Amino acid sequence: MYKRINQLTTQEVKSFIDNNNGLLIDVRPVDAYNGWKLCNEARGGHIKGAKSLPIKWANYIDWIEIVREKEIMPEDDLVIYGYDQNDAMKVANMFKDVGYINVQVYYSFVDEWAINPDLPMDRLERFQHLVSAEWLKSLCEGKTPSQYDNNDFVICHAHYRNKDAYISGHIPGAIDMDTFALESADIWNRRPPHELKAALEEHGITSDTTVILYGKFLSPNNDDPYPGSSAGHIGAIRCAFIMMYAGVKDVRVLNGGYQSWLDAGFEIDTDNVLKNTASDFGITIPQKPELAVDVPEAKELLKSTDGELVCVRSWPEYIGEVSGYNYIEKKGRIPGAIFGNCGTDAYHMENYRNLDHTTREFNEIAILWEEAGITPDKHLAFYCGTGWRGSEAFFNAWLMGWPKISVFDGGWFEWSNDSKNPIETGKPKN
Repeated sequence: MYKRINQLTTQEVKSFIDNNNGLLIDVRPVDAYNGWKLCNEARGGHIKGAKSLPIKWANYIDWIEIVREKEIMPEDDLVIYGYDQNDAMKVANMFKDVGYINVQVYYSFVDEWAINPDLPMDRLERFQHLVSAEWLKSLCEGKTPSQYDNNDFVICHAHYRNKDAYISGHIPGAIDMDTFALESADIWNRRPPHELKAALEEHGITSDTTVILYGKFLSPNNDDPYPGSSAGHIGAIRCAFIMMYAGVKDVRVLNGGYQSWLDAGFEIDTDNVLKNTASDFGITIPQKPELAVDVPEAKELLKSTDGELVCVRSWPEYIGEVSGYNYIEKKGRIPGAIFGNCGTDAYHMENYRNLDHTTREFNEIAILWEEAGITPDKHLAFYCGTGWRGSEAFFNAWLMGWPKISVFDGGWFEWSNDSKNPIETGKPKN
């Protein structure tokens, strides 16, 4: 039974924000928070400054741990809002049940806040490129709004040498794409232009094709370079980066990957969907060479006053306790690289993900980056061991609209393979 909780008016919420009285909590789906208009609201996005805490997460046993990780503390004054009054009230009561005292609700987001252009809202700059399972299903059924519709689309289920992951269950209509179609097997860098052209055409992709990529969160196996982690999905984002570099104009990623499709309760398929080849990619590859940085450009960035190399690796990798990979011998970091902290080890990206595998709230990522000196006014080249984690960090920055971003494609693998390149270990001195 719900407790008695005070309901705020729109003017009271505005005063709450203006006086910096506490935190607003948005319990709508993450896609609505990012900018998708899931209830035909006048403006997409969220109340500026609100934190994302979807009602979906209320079903998780470790909900309170999520709350604390988002730095929502018992002493904070909270205002809860969403699409549905019951959702807002449910979450408000959950806060009350665990000792939060000052909790209120707001019910007029769609009817009053979103329709008033004078009231502040925010959204992910390129939210259209991080899609929901519901949007993807509508696309497959021909029901998407015209401004997002493209009859020439391809859904790619990405995997690393593991077609069984695709055959065991995939989104209906999706074709499989081995990540090695787009990156080399020796140092994992993107393939040369003529090979990318052939691979994309083989998968039915031209520069004008809308491509939606996703992957699975896999169980450990010997062929998986990211055992027990997000190999398939991070591989999908890696493929997205390479397609953008090549010149595919509309590349999108399913937020949360295959797990989001399952969570939505949609049907899966186990057929091997045949690829329809494209006769010609249509334009010269690469169309966006600036998105990829190689060793010479990386060295120039290290000398630059307006650029940075961002190391998207774990702390043990960064200080040289481990190399992170069984096929990389040397340990350490590139001197001068900023620590971008992927998470616990080379096989996880939990600092960039929510518990349901969706992309972490972009405002939180931006704050963490700013604290580390990673800011949008600089040319940033993200790297990791072989480009996968770096590609995911790059994609987050690109979604946020950051203007000068790249992936240092060779990363630690290529850098450490050259004995002439300097290496640092231990904790940074400053």
